[in-house]
Amino acid sequence: MENNDSFFQRVFEVVKLIPYGRVTSYGAVAAFLGSRSSARMVGWAMNASHSYHENIPAHRVVNRNGLLTGKRHFGGSDVMMELLLSEGVQIENDKILNFDQIFWDPAKELL
Repeated sequence: MENNDSFFQRVFEVVKLIPYGRVTSYGAVAAFLGSRSSARMVGWAMNASHSYHENIPAHRVVNRNGLLTGKRHFGGSDVMMELLLSEGVQIENDKILNFDQIFWDPAKELL
């Protein structure tokens, strides 16, 4: 489990850098961390982030198509959407409408 903890911590550090009103994908975070095939593990980290002592904006991480696939892990089916809407993100039918425009790619933004 120690390797998972280390990976999760690295995921949390990247996710904390996502700007307000922007989103990224599980795969983009995994690729940035040099583990392109670990998108699912990034999702597990986002689920675990809810019990982490720091504020991790997990609501800003969505799937590669802009779908709110992790919404059931927020303590209510609309919490993730409400958090994103409060940041000005436009959503319809659990999908971010302007995904390409607000997508934050850590590989481009942080390097």
